[in-house]
Amino acid sequence: SLSKLQLKTGDLDPRLFSRLRHLQKLDLSDNLLDKFPNSLTLPDLRVLNCNNNKLEDVTALKQFPLLEELTYENNVYLTLNDDYKVMFLLQNLRLLNGKDITKLANHVRRVNTRKLTSKVTAHWEKFFRDQLPEKYTAEQVKSIKKKFLQSVQTNVVYGPSSLSEFTRWRVKMIAEEFLAYSLGVELNSDTEPEEKTDENEEESTESPREAAEDVAQVTVTRSKRKRNHSKSSPGNKRSKSQASTEEEAAEDVSAEPLHFLQCHSKGNSREDFKTQLWSCVFEPVLDSGARKDPIVSSSRTVATCGGESVCLIDCETGTVLKKYKVATEEFFSVAWTTLTMVISDSRKKPHNILAAAGRRGIVKLIHVAADFCYGEIKAHKKPIATVCFSPTQETHLFTASYDKRIALWDIGIPDCDYNFKSSQLLVLETASIPLRIALVPTCPEQYLLAGCEDGCFAWNIKLDKGQKSRPFEAIFQFPDDESMTTSHRVDGLAFLNDDVVVSKSSKPGCIYLWSWSRSFDAKGKGCQRTMSAVILAELEWSTTDMSYLTLSTCPAKEYVFCGDEKGSVWMYNLSSYTTAWGSPKGKRSERRISPTQILKWPELRVNGEQPPEILVNNVVADPAFTYLVVLTSVNITAIWKKS
Repeated sequence: SLSKLQLKTGDLDPRLFSRLRHLQKLDLSDNLLDKFPNSLTLPDLRVLNCNNNKLEDVTALKQFPLLEELTYENNVYLTLNDDYKVMFLLQNLRLLNGKDITKLANHVRRVNTRKLTSKVTAHWEKFFRDQLPEKYTAEQVKSIKKKFLQSVQTNVVYGPSSLSEFTRWRVKMIAEEFLAYSLGVELNSDTEPEEKTDENEEESTESPREAAEDVAQVTVTRSKRKRNHSKSSPGNKRSKSQASTEEEAAEDVSAEPLHFLQCHSKGNSREDFKTQLWSCVFEPVLDSGARKDPIVSSSRTVATCGGESVCLIDCETGTVLKKYKVATEEFFSVAWTTLTMVISDSRKKPHNILAAAGRRGIVKLIHVAADFCYGEIKAHKKPIATVCFSPTQETHLFTASYDKRIALWDIGIPDCDYNFKSSQLLVLETASIPLRIALVPTCPEQYLLAGCEDGCFAWNIKLDKGQKSRPFEAIFQFPDDESMTTSHRVDGLAFLNDDVVVSKSSKPGCIYLWSWSRSFDAKGKGCQRTMSAVILAELEWSTTDMSYLTLSTCPAKEYVFCGDEKGSVWMYNLSSYTTAWGSPKGKRSERRISPTQILKWPELRVNGEQPPEILVNNVVADPAFTYLVVLTSVNITAIWKKS
């Protein structure tokens, strides 16, 4: 046991270790190792523990061919791709991070290798074989090999894109072996082409950490169908919990339902159709990591919350990648930020951090890549309704609570040991419970807008002003039958672009679009002024008086989305209106704007029964509008994909 000795890689002297010919168990946990030296030897090593280090690469572990048990949890830079690499490299490995991986490892070594080998061979035959003359020079061979390696790593894809790094690594290895065998030459290449993913080659995989976890999940994949089909074939996948789900009926839609997941169940019960799902946010794309969509550089990973859990879902495959549970919590809101974190060797890397909050008034901070909830902020004594990060200050987090306060926090940046310091920068006093918050896109460090139980308010949040606790600066009036009113519940609020605000009030059947710049008088003096919202248009929506069915926007595509009390999603493409609204004398659209489309909830049968009344609490598209994630009141997450 060499744990907790502050050991660095240079402290592992190969001359010493190579003499330990019969060592079978080695514990190197809780040290500062960033990699393994290549020549430690240890020919009889069977069990290795490297938990809580700073490892960045696992390939040097191949020097321990008899290894049967390996643990390396809490090494922040190791990912699912590294799990697959060690499964391939260590033929005798049975346990990885405490989970039995025998079956998955066999699949990785055999099926995965077989499929990739046939793809690599086919790529050579189709594109490169004829480029090589019958008699070739060493220079010609070198040139074609370089091109082939680059091309094959770019174009041969297999499995979910969350494993694209592993796939590229294996493809390069197979291609080098193939060339050495075919042309009789050794090859070294360091090409790192950009990743691409082929949508049609998907293989459902899961990390060993989740493989044994019983996540009750209803999954429906609709067979590919042409538009205008009157009926689709029944769902053709079964969930891990074997809940059988049938669905019928299809609209003339521009989005296809991909998956129906039941992954927030209390106690993993497949009978749970009561847990309400509230919030979902797509993960920001990191240059180095988040699973990119095959067609657009937009994330396909979404964080969802409801009940006692937060889930991370791959929208394309429907795989629940990660799940965080707090038994005594009910989560209401999640938000992402990207922090540049420094490790011991002073290398800075961007990492996505997820904030999750709810009934207990506590914000949990989760470093997703490391599977680690590294801290919490006791933000409020009452439940937190919603959270959001500043788009310009990555450590600034707003929390809106039932205590009628919106607080601004600096969450700090964790050091290499996850020590961090948070501080409260500001408290905004609200007259009623805040439900939704939005920062004004043109001045996100100056103004915050909030939809509350009793109206729509704005605050000046500029930090150079002295006072830490502030009343609202403005309250907005909206039309109400014949007159204007400030008193109404605003349970939906988002910006469509830099100026157009979309808000939903408790007035049945109506969503307002209004201009921030024309409504808010920035020059006026004093607080708590009443201002009239300059209405640009009204959207026609359900006549329900049901509250808390929130809306969202996709600014890049100029879309508004809002779910209703029947499981449907109302979609509004407003691209033909925004230019006119943006002109200085832009007129109000006289007629209510009808939805471009309404996606109807398909007829689902779970264990032979149809779920009860389905409310759509939230619906969110990724920034490029490839996927649409629908959160319901019956513990079902529906994922649609734009056709």
